[in-house]
Order: sequence, then structure tokens, then C-alpha cells
Amino acid sequence: MADPDALRTRWSRTLHRSRGTETPTPAAPAPSPEAYADNLLARWSEPQRRYHTLDHLTVVLDHIDVLEEAADDPDLVRLAAWFHDAVYLPDRSENEERSARLAERALPEAGLSAAATAEVARLVRLTVTHAPGGDDPNGQVLCDADLAILASPSDAYAAYTKAVREEYAFVPADAFREGRAAILRQLLDLPRLFHTPYGTREWEGPARDNLTNELTLLTA
Repeated sequence: MADPDALRTRWSRTLHRSRGTETPTPAAPAPSPEAYADNLLARWSEPQRRYHTLDHLTVVLDHIDVLEEAADDPDLVRLAAWFHDAVYLPDRSENEERSARLAERALPEAGLSAAATAEVARLVRLTVTHAPGGDDPNGQVLCDADLAILASPSDAYAAYTKAVREEYAFVPADAFREGRAAILRQLLDLPRLFHTPYGTREWEGPARDNLTNELTLLTA
């Protein structure tokens, strides 16, 4: 289970590091990180969420820790993880864009440079496709960390698919099966699901096995 206090600490440390060497002037000190942490934690705890919860955020941050050596700036990737589903309504298609805009508003107030803010927002928008370029190590780390759930052991994968179905409880069963099967086929048709060396080595095979098994069950 996610620990909100531990997440607040992780947020504060990441934000402090991401502010870099820019020291706020005495007339305009950088705000305390806690208010931003509390706002984000509240968003990730909204009642419509079943999979995109604080547990998911924690797991993505943990996976970024595993992959951080592959990133150019792992702390900006961590901030992108915090924002990537900060706005989430299952029946809306613009969640990533709205989450990116939230980052663009909040991070300058929190003391980040324009360049750092732009990179975080770019990474959030990348989670629409999960298709980072070969010259985008930050994007590769975020996308791999976000999709690592696909490579989970069978019981954890089953819990993931159950939570996804609960988030889309408003969708009739037949329509959900058709839509989910289409997504699974799209994923399986990709030349690669993961882009970092670790992700390719450790997660690609198990993820494809899970996706194939789920697709078989859905279409049986």
C-alpha cells in the first residue's frame, strides 16, 4: 500500500534537487513543496480511480529508481511521473494534456526553470503514445516505468486488469472486451514495448506473455 508521508518526502526531495542551483531571491522565495505534494496526493486519491491510484504512482516511482541510470535527468522524470495521471477521468480522452497543463502551471510556481518545466510537460504528453524516440532517454525511462505493470507476476497482473475494469465499470461488458482486446493487439503489434536496456531484458518477455494470455481470455 502507498504511504502518503513517504510520498511527500520523495516529492520534496525531488523538487529540491530539480530546482538545481537557481536560488530564489529573498523577495520571491520558492514556495514550500508540501502544498504541491498535498494537492497531488489528493488528486491521486480521487474516488473514481481504481488503478491510477497512489499505489500506481508509488510503483512508477520505484521503477524509475531502478531505471534512473538510463535517464539524462531522472528527477525530471520523477516529476513527470507525479503529474502524468494527476488529472484522470476514465471517460475523458484529454487526461494527459490536462495533466501536462497542470505541470506547466504548478512547476514554475514551485521554483523550476522554464526549461525544466517544459521537459516535464513534454514527458507527461509522451504517455499518450508511450513511444519515445531512440534519442530520448528521459522518455524511455518514464514510458518503461509506466508500462512495467505489464510484466508483473500473474497474480499482480490479474489485480491490475481487475482494477482497470473497475475504472471502466460504466462501459458495458461487450464493449469493454472489444476495446480492451483492440488495445492489447495494438501493444502486441509494437516492435518493442520497452526501450531501456533493463526494460528490454527484464520486462519485454513477461509483458508479452501477459498480454497474450489476457487477449486469449477476452476472445475465448
